[in-house]
Amino acid sequence: MNNKVFLGVVFAAALGVGGFVSGAFDGLRGTPVAGQTDIGPTLGAANAQSADVEVDTSTVQEMFLGDENAPITVVEYASYTCPHCRSFHEGAFKDIKRDYIDTGKVKFVYREVYFDRFGLWGSIVARCGDGSQFFGISDLLYQGQSEWTQGSPADIAANLRKIGLTAGLTNEDLDACFSDGVKAQTLVTWFEENAARDNIRSTPSFMINGNLHSNMSYDAFKTILDAQ
Repeated sequence: MNNKVFLGVVFAAALGVGGFVSGAFDGLRGTPVAGQTDIGPTLGAANAQSADVEVDTSTVQEMFLGDENAPITVVEYASYTCPHCRSFHEGAFKDIKRDYIDTGKVKFVYREVYFDRFGLWGSIVARCGDGSQFFGISDLLYQGQSEWTQGSPADIAANLRKIGLTAGLTNEDLDACFSDGVKAQTLVTWFEENAARDNIRSTPSFMINGNLHSNMSYDAFKTILDAQ
């Protein structure tokens, strides 16, 4: 897929102008599905349509909370349109943050997975600006998941814009981020590389000091973290 086409998809849908170019990004097609966690069908699809686009995934900023030199590193793979991820962030994550992240025991890294184009758009908003608002916007995306994911693509883009504005971004910030086709394609390629390398097949998934774990309760997390 030509980068200008991809940019047009992101820009038109996000700004609500010029119509939505449906089907131009088939690798991330569709709407959020309650309970869906399998990411297998999306892997490779984006790259298959955009092999002519040069991307450098080393430019993607790693988002983390806690002490960078903490003895335990937890990497979460999650999607903003995944109900199970929302449940984790509204539940077990708060306890993990209190007991392990805020106390310097855990460095918590968050890496996005894209089930669909709307998860990608959410990531674009969360990463807009200098990244300092990333986790605050992520909280808003999970808290309002059942609301902002409803409606047409133009409705969803407008909902995401409202979330960005609520978090302190400006319309100019959001226009620039939504129209950055290279960054959007880089995020998709970054996600695919991460998922292939760490064998991520569902969300949420967790790498704890390099070992892969599926979704679990706080008590199960505590057992693993304490053993480290």
